[in-house]
Amino acid sequence: MTPSAVSKLKAPFAMAVATLGIFLSAPAFARAPEIYTSPFSKVAVGGYDPVAYFADKRPVKGDARYATTWKGTEFRFASPQNLAKFKAAPANYAPQYGGYCAWAVSNGYTAKGDPLAWKVVAGKLYLNYDLGVQKRWEADIPGNISRADGNWPRVLK
Repeated sequence: MTPSAVSKLKAPFAMAVATLGIFLSAPAFARAPEIYTSPFSKVAVGGYDPVAYFADKRPVKGDARYATTWKGTEFRFASPQNLAKFKAAPANYAPQYGGYCAWAVSNGYTAKGDPLAWKVVAGKLYLNYDLGVQKRWEADIPGNISRADGNWPRVLK
């Protein structure tokens, strides 16, 4: 192979490597969405009905027939009544910190929130990463909420 042929091959290869580097590093600079959804999903709270945590005092799977979009994210509900309650006052039912793990936010970062690791405190819904993390969060609920409130929404950056 001649030197000019090698040179012609190097340029496209170098461009491809540089482009790949830009795409791989872009998420490091991207802002996390305001409301947590699992990868490749636009459904909040893992598809659970956020109103049910208050009305039924337990997680209840939502139904795609009873859905609405709030802040660019789909929320699902177990009944048309729960959907109507949410539409009337979404901030009263949506999980705090966009459904991210409350313990993580209190520590200055984000992590997924698990709809089965939940607690309603003073009329607000909090999710945690899992039941083990929730136990750590519950060791100082007022302190963790206070720290998380101070970190939110700055942790999304």
